[in-house]
Amino acid sequence: MSTDTGCSVAPTGVATVSGPAKVYLLWHVHHQAEEDGAIRHFANSDDFWSDEEAGDDVKHLGTYSSREAAQKRIERARSLPGFTDEPNCFYIEEAVIDEDQWTEGYVTEP
Repeated sequence: MSTDTGCSVAPTGVATVSGPAKVYLLWHVHHQAEEDGAIRHFANSDDFWSDEEAGDDVKHLGTYSSREAAQKRIERARSLPGFTDEPNCFYIEEAVIDEDQWTEGYVTEP
């Protein structure tokens, strides 16, 4: 038996994974008003930007096994206080489990 996550259940009842296992991180940004009072929102569903130094509030709402489960969470959150003010500023990020994202070192400047 297969699911949309690429998992299947072996006859022993143990789940196996075919291909890279993915999860879906759900983010929301409450954008702070700019100096002129305007508030910029995400223009498209694949937009994601924030300026936390300027006061944007980034929240991780959860990690889900499918994009559909994350989308259902968005629908539930849109009716909650705060989220109603920014109903389109959700972002679903797909991540592969056990995959390095930062593969090099870094330096800091004094």
